[in-house]
Amino acid sequence: MKPARIAVICIAAVSALGLALVVRAMGNGEPAAPAAAAPVETRPMAKILVAAKNLEPGKRLAEADLAWKDWPVDEVNPAFITDGSTPIPAKPAPEGAGEKAGAAVERVAEAAGQMAGPGAKSDYIGSVVREPILAGEPIVGRKIVRAGDSGYLAAYLEPGMRAMAIAVTVESAAGGFILPGDRVDVVLTVQNEGGSSAVEGGATTAKYSSATVMQNVKVLAIDQSTRAGDDAQAVVGATATLEVRPQDAVLLAQAKSEGELSLSLRSYADTAGPSGATRAPRAVASASRSVRVYRGGEPEVVTTP
Repeated sequence: MKPARIAVICIAAVSALGLALVVRAMGNGEPAAPAAAAPVETRPMAKILVAAKNLEPGKRLAEADLAWKDWPVDEVNPAFITDGSTPIPAKPAPEGAGEKAGAAVERVAEAAGQMAGPGAKSDYIGSVVREPILAGEPIVGRKIVRAGDSGYLAAYLEPGMRAMAIAVTVESAAGGFILPGDRVDVVLTVQNEGGSSAVEGGATTAKYSSATVMQNVKVLAIDQSTRAGDDAQAVVGATATLEVRPQDAVLLAQAKSEGELSLSLRSYADTAGPSGATRAPRAVASASRSVRVYRGGEPEVVTTP
């Protein structure tokens, strides 16, 4: 082999060995510092009140019907009900709007905030659903009726039922211990015509009789109170509003004209029995007309239907 070729081979071998040493030295060096991870931007969230299940009109809200749900703050509508833990910034007026338009938007937002805004879940328990609400849908004021709001009693009534008020006193309402939501019997006391009994001195006194005309009916309100306070033990009022069937409303109206009505409070353990009237309402006589007819000079009265 020629000397020149041998020299080239030696140079190549030395170069390969040097390159291997360089690569090995680089592998044993300190690791490069990892690039800093870019911060992940998170959207601020607020908790709003939503329906925990599908709610139908006439449903009275309970604890299990409501739930808190996380919602992006920048998407919270002023009509939504929040828990108040996260401040909701006011949305700016649209660009190009004048001062009057901005003031109008501010008033609308303020009114919406007063209508809903922050609150506790317990503030809405007992409200009645006015429009259908789907599960997970935010609760808004226009879809529910809270106790004390206009239209609450009409929404609270069961389908097909009627509300009718009767006058009561402390004595005729179980001393005021009858509260909205209780069940009662309606007792009618009438004076018997011509009935009397002898007493001392030869004086006479009228006889009275009493009977239950309605049983196990719900008390919707005492005066204008549809809910008793948390610590209320008694409610004294001048009227009691009862929930009755349409045909029972006729009987109750007749009973009011016959005598004095009293309410008898039923036990919670005795509310599963039949409910409604204990007698049929009397038929109302239709109006008739009388005509005087003269036959042979003799008058005769003829009644026509």
